[in-house]
Amino acid sequence: MSPQPPARADRAFNRSMLFKLVVVAFMMFGFGFALVPMYRAICQITGINNLVQRDATVREAKNTQVDMSRTISIEFDANARGPLGFKPEQNSMDVHPGEVTTVMYQVSNEQGHTIQAQAIPSYAPKEATEYFKKIECFCFTQQTLAANETKRMPVVFVVDPKLPKDVKTITLSYTFFELNTPAPASRGTAGQAANGTTAAAGSNPA
Repeated sequence: MSPQPPARADRAFNRSMLFKLVVVAFMMFGFGFALVPMYRAICQITGINNLVQRDATVREAKNTQVDMSRTISIEFDANARGPLGFKPEQNSMDVHPGEVTTVMYQVSNEQGHTIQAQAIPSYAPKEATEYFKKIECFCFTQQTLAANETKRMPVVFVVDPKLPKDVKTITLSYTFFELNTPAPASRGTAGQAANGTTAAAGSNPA
C-alpha cells in the first residue's frame, strides 16, 4: 500500500489542529460563564459573602519605596452579567511602582428594584496578579444598589516594585454580576393564581 500523499496528510493535520483549537476556545468561553455560578455555590456552602481579600494596607503601601525610574501602564476593563451598567471612568493610566493610586468605576442598576451585586477581579498577564496590591476596592464586599441607582466606586491600589522588569502593562478587569436574580413565575403557577383569584371573586359567602 502506498504511503499517504504529503498534501493529504497536511490537510488532515490542519483539520485536526483546527478542531482542537475550536474545542479549547469553547472550553475557555464556557469557563468564563461558569465563574458566576461557581462563586454563588461557594458562598452558599461556606456562608461567606466575600471571597475577594484585601491585598495591602495603607501603612504597608506608605512604607513602600516609589520607583521613579519605571512606569507601568495600567489598563482598566469592565464586564457586567445581567442588567447592570458598569465601566471605568478612564481606560488607562501610567503609574510608578510603589505609588498609591486611585481609579474610579461607575455601576448602575438598570432595574426597577433593589439588587445585591458582586465584582470579581482578574489580571493580565497572570504573573502580575501577586504584584497588584488593592488597598481599597468595591470588590471586597457585596454592593447594594437601589432601583435605577448609579454609584461611583474607588479602587485604591499600588504596584509592588518587585514586579518583574519585563512587565510593562497590567490589565485590571472586573466582572460585576447580580446575586439575587428573581426567578420568573411559570405560566402554570400564574394561571392557577389567576383562576384562584377569579373563583374567589365570583363566590358569594353564606
